[in-house]
Amino acid sequence: MDTIFALATAQGRAGVAVIRISGPDAFDIGMGLVGDLPAPRRTGVRYVRNSAGEVLDEAMVLAFAGPASFTGEDVVELHLHGSIAVVQAILKELSQSTARIADPGEFTRRALDNDKLDLLQVEALGDLISAETEMQRQQAMRMLSGDVSQKIEEWRAQLIRAAALIEATIDFADEDVPVDVSEEVQALLGSVHSDMERNVQGYATAERVRVGFEVAIVGRPNTGKSTLLNNIARREAAITSAQAGTTRDIIEVRMDLNGLPVTILDTAGLRDGADDVESKGIERAVERATAADLRIFIMEPGEDLGIPHLTQDIVVAPMADTRSDNLPSVSGKTGEGVQRLVDDVTAVLSDRVQSAGLVTHERHRRAFVSSVQNLNAASRSVGNGPDYYDIAAEEVRTAIRELEVVIGRVDVENLLGEIFSSFCLGK
Repeated sequence: MDTIFALATAQGRAGVAVIRISGPDAFDIGMGLVGDLPAPRRTGVRYVRNSAGEVLDEAMVLAFAGPASFTGEDVVELHLHGSIAVVQAILKELSQSTARIADPGEFTRRALDNDKLDLLQVEALGDLISAETEMQRQQAMRMLSGDVSQKIEEWRAQLIRAAALIEATIDFADEDVPVDVSEEVQALLGSVHSDMERNVQGYATAERVRVGFEVAIVGRPNTGKSTLLNNIARREAAITSAQAGTTRDIIEVRMDLNGLPVTILDTAGLRDGADDVESKGIERAVERATAADLRIFIMEPGEDLGIPHLTQDIVVAPMADTRSDNLPSVSGKTGEGVQRLVDDVTAVLSDRVQSAGLVTHERHRRAFVSSVQNLNAASRSVGNGPDYYDIAAEEVRTAIRELEVVIGRVDVENLLGEIFSSFCLGK
């Protein structure tokens, strides 16, 4: 394979910049820049020189002999001073060597090709790079550490055992085989089926942890929705006015609520008799609020806003600073009740996170759903007796193939371009 190189840290001025070189010529190219390399997996400080012997920078150098490296190949890393001029000078020097600039995600692609990562871990690495909150980091790390892959391997091993039992019965169909394997097969199929189905059901929450929850603030005009949003966001995200109908489109503020990625939606006030522009805003408000993961209704007792309340939706009265009753209420103007409301939102979403499954991408969900359907069909065939065992065996084999697609063992070449296109150059 070609030897590749790229800046592995962000573009621009920084304290430190890292340039990574990977491939069969990595050590030779590294020695051409710094002279002798440190022993593998040890650090050393070296001068980086160009072909004319001019010193370009003083760097900390690391060498990794394949396969004990991220890519599974020989790798050299140059930890440089993060000067734009230094980085450009060294990248220019590398471009005149036998190496070429890496494509986006090519280092990680080589890690996949060399069995350093499976496809789930590759996706997890992309999710980790994109993580903005603690919960997103934890979910990505669970996949990157191999916990999810290990669970899939356990399911695969159980299904291989089930398929072997079925096929052994088929092979000896003409002989008197006293052992009935159907009970063990059904137990294996049932165990895997229940585990997979539970994780499919937890997909919606896991996917929301990855991309973020949406929480819509809903109410009539002049109930303090925009003021509340500004208070929660701690900035003037929305225009506020005593005039009804100021908010006519959805205003979105993305934030971190105790480690949860949440987008708060300020929606148009719900009322009849609005003009055409405001009516369009109200229509959008109803649509987005209905689709949101959670709704905060700011309303007086007995009001009907035309949007159904779900069990975990939060209802508070407006204008807490002017009320004399004991109703749960909130005031974005003074901040009264705001922290309690934020705590309630966090509690509801944190409770949902407990049901998050292993499935975090739509690709995983489709494969799991298909595999569950195959297991249902296999179980029915086993229940119909030995005459249907050949059908059951094929259904189990198909379920196994679906799991192998998830971790990248088979039939994934067409997915790789899409997956790696989102990676940055140095990954």
